[in-house]
Amino acid sequence: MTYGDDFQRLSRYSRHSLEGRSLDWENKPPLYKKYPGAELFRLSEPDREGGAPLNGILQKRRSVRNYNSAVASEETLSQILWATQGITLSTDYHQFRASPSAGGLFPVETYCAINKVEGFKPGIYHYQVPYHALALVKEGAFGLDLARAALGQKMLRDADFNLVWTAMIERSKWKYEQRAYRYIYLDAGHIAQNAALAAVSCGLGSCQVGAFFDEEVNRVIDADGEQEFAIYMSSFGKPL
Repeated sequence: MTYGDDFQRLSRYSRHSLEGRSLDWENKPPLYKKYPGAELFRLSEPDREGGAPLNGILQKRRSVRNYNSAVASEETLSQILWATQGITLSTDYHQFRASPSAGGLFPVETYCAINKVEGFKPGIYHYQVPYHALALVKEGAFGLDLARAALGQKMLRDADFNLVWTAMIERSKWKYEQRAYRYIYLDAGHIAQNAALAAVSCGLGSCQVGAFFDEEVNRVIDADGEQEFAIYMSSFGKPL
């Protein structure tokens, strides 16, 4: 099978392939996912100006797979979530975020699987970008489920919290059609790197996870696997 090769070939741009394309503005997908009626937890205001120097953070960033039993603070969780996709500038026409996205469409959604964070019960939460808040999707300890889904990578079980990123693919396909599949993975990479650097700044370690059984992760976060599907994960905790 040559699925990867076929995808790369069939999603190429050429001058001919871009001719005659137009956008259906009346059917543009919504920019934000909502959870009406869900319990909403407002996060503390992130530090937007201070923090450790960037060069030192880059030097210290490593994949950390062993965590101690310390409990992460709400402030740390807030800071890392803001670094992923938090609003950095609002205008009359657009809300700019901490990480870039092709066409400003932001098809990647952020879920937080909390194991142990001050002030939060264990559960799956969705990051509500416009409000810098977490919406409770479902209660329960899902670290072990994520570890099993990720081929037994135990740091997901031991982490203070894990971030799971999904793609709302129609949000990007509306403009980019099949090329959208290239862009969602680029977007996720930008987001995960921001999170990894923010973790270092906050004194945590992180490990990025791309190997997992897709449908098992989708079930944990209640994604349907078609219109929305998991594409990347990261664990976060205090290094041993």
